[in-house]
Amino acid sequence: MILQVTVPSLSVELLLLTTSSHSTGGSVFSHNAVETRNWTEIMNKNLILPALPAPAASTAVERIVKASRRPANLGKVEEGVISLAMGEPDNGTSVDVVDAGIAALRAGHTRYSALTGMPELRDALAASLSEKSGRLIEAQQVVVTHGGSAGLAASILSLIEPGDKVLIPEPTYSLYADHLAMVGAQAVWVPNLPDGTLNLEKLEQEAPQARMVILCNPGNPTGRVYAAGELHALSRILEANPRLLLLADEAYSDIVFDDLPFLSSLQLHSIADQVICCSTFSKTYAMTGWRLGYVVASPEHAAAINLIHRSINGAINTFVQEAGVQALKTPAHDLKSLTDSYQSRRDIVVELLSSVPGVSLLAPQGAFYAFPKIESKLSSEQMVSHFASAGVSVRSGAEFGPSGEGHVRISFATDLQSLTAGLQRLVAAVGAIV
Repeated sequence: MILQVTVPSLSVELLLLTTSSHSTGGSVFSHNAVETRNWTEIMNKNLILPALPAPAASTAVERIVKASRRPANLGKVEEGVISLAMGEPDNGTSVDVVDAGIAALRAGHTRYSALTGMPELRDALAASLSEKSGRLIEAQQVVVTHGGSAGLAASILSLIEPGDKVLIPEPTYSLYADHLAMVGAQAVWVPNLPDGTLNLEKLEQEAPQARMVILCNPGNPTGRVYAAGELHALSRILEANPRLLLLADEAYSDIVFDDLPFLSSLQLHSIADQVICCSTFSKTYAMTGWRLGYVVASPEHAAAINLIHRSINGAINTFVQEAGVQALKTPAHDLKSLTDSYQSRRDIVVELLSSVPGVSLLAPQGAFYAFPKIESKLSSEQMVSHFASAGVSVRSGAEFGPSGEGHVRISFATDLQSLTAGLQRLVAAVGAIV
C-alpha cells in the first residue's frame, strides 16, 4: 500500500510493507523496516524518500538467466520446418504400458502415493538394478522422481553448497549448468579430448578442489559411450578424493550401438557410496510425457535427495508409477529392436554427413544424437538460424558447453522419412556456409 507522509513543508509517499501503522504529530509511519530510518533527519533536511521498488525475482533466477545456454524457444518449430532438434522418441509408449496406466485409473488408483515412490516400483527398480550392477541395491536407495530432470535437480540441490566447484566434462547436456546456477555453485567446464574421451588429467588436477563430477553417459549431444577403462580411471580419481561425488546421468543407458559394452556407474563398486545415478523412463520406454525418473544412491544420499524432491514436487502420479512397473517388464528383445532402429538411423546420418565437405563427425556410439562440426565462419547460433531458414531445425552446439561452438546437434529419434528429408535440407544448406 502507499502511505502519504506529511511533515511541515514536506510531502513524500512511502511503500508500506505491513498494514500496521501509528500516527504521531504531523507524520505517519509503519512498524517495519522503513521505520529504522532517521525520521528527525528526514524532517530537518526535507529529504524526499523515493517509493520502494517492487520485490525483484530471486537471485537464483538471475543466476540461471546468466548461466543458461538453453534456447528460450525450446520445442518451437515453424510451419514447414522439419525438426531434428528434440530428443523425443518417435515410436510412442507401448500399448501394454498405456493400458497399465489406464487400468490403474479405472481401478480408482488416483490417491497420493508414498513420497519416495510407490513401494512396488522401488522394489522392481532395486531388483533390476541389482542384477545389472552386480551388487545389492535396496529399495531404500531408490528415489522415484518427477522425470529425470527433477532427479538431477534434487541431487544437486541436496548435495551441493553455494560456491562449490562442480566438474562437467563437455560437451554435455545443457541443463546441468542451470541447476548449478540455481544453487549458486561454480561450473568448471572440462572439455573432452578431440577423440571424445575424458580429459582424465584435467579432471585429476581439479578434483581436490571440487565437490562433484557430472557425467552424461551415453552422452548427449555426442552419443559418446565412455569405455570401461576411462570410467575405472575416473573411479580411481574419486577414491583419491573421498569428498568428491559422481553424479551420473544414464538416461540413454539402454540405447548403445554396435554391441559395445556399457559400464554403468553402479558397477563402480569401489566408489559405491560416492555415486549418484540418475535415470528416466523417458528414452528407453518412450515415456517422455509421463514424467517418471529415478535416482539411486547410498541410503544417506538417497534420503537427502528424497527430502528435497518431495519438498518441491510432492508425490509422483500414482497411475504413472503403475505404468512404470509395467514398463520394467518390457521384454529385452523389444528393447533391442528399438535400439537397432536407432542404430540404422545413426548409420544414415553418418553416411550422409561423412562425404560433405567441411563437415566432420565422430560416429555416435549410443543415445540418438549426432554432433557434427561444421567449418564455417558462422557461429553455432547463426548456423541454427541458417538451417531453420532452409527448412530444418537443429540445436546449437554452443548450448552444450564451450567446446560445442562450431557444432550443431542433430536428433535422429524422428521417423525415417523426416530424418532423411531433414538431412537432405541440412546438407544442401551447408554448401552455402563452408
